[in-house]
Amino acid sequence: MAVCVSSGQTPAAGESGIEGIITIGPANPGPTRVGAAAMPLANATFAVEKNNGEGSSFITDEQGRFRISLPPGHYKISLKGRKSSIGRFGPFEADVAPGKMTKVQWECDSGIR
Repeated sequence: MAVCVSSGQTPAAGESGIEGIITIGPANPGPTRVGAAAMPLANATFAVEKNNGEGSSFITDEQGRFRISLPPGHYKISLKGRKSSIGRFGPFEADVAPGKMTKVQWECDSGIR
């Protein structure tokens, strides 16, 4: 089971995995305004799949941040249990190297216009 913690923590020696922030935009319907910031995707559960089929998951915090320890490899990450076809919530891809935390910043598309 994965635990979300602040991305401000220093990884343990030799720890590998993925950490970062996931946002969503546009946040409001209607024309997209230039410079409109995406919002954090809070408390969302994402599925993590390794290329060999192994699976795990994590939950974003209130600021859309997450951190998950994973063994080295290539991973696909997408919103878990998604029922609607509106918007885009992955899959995102990440490569995890031995002893390193891969830092990412992903933006989901809410699908509202």
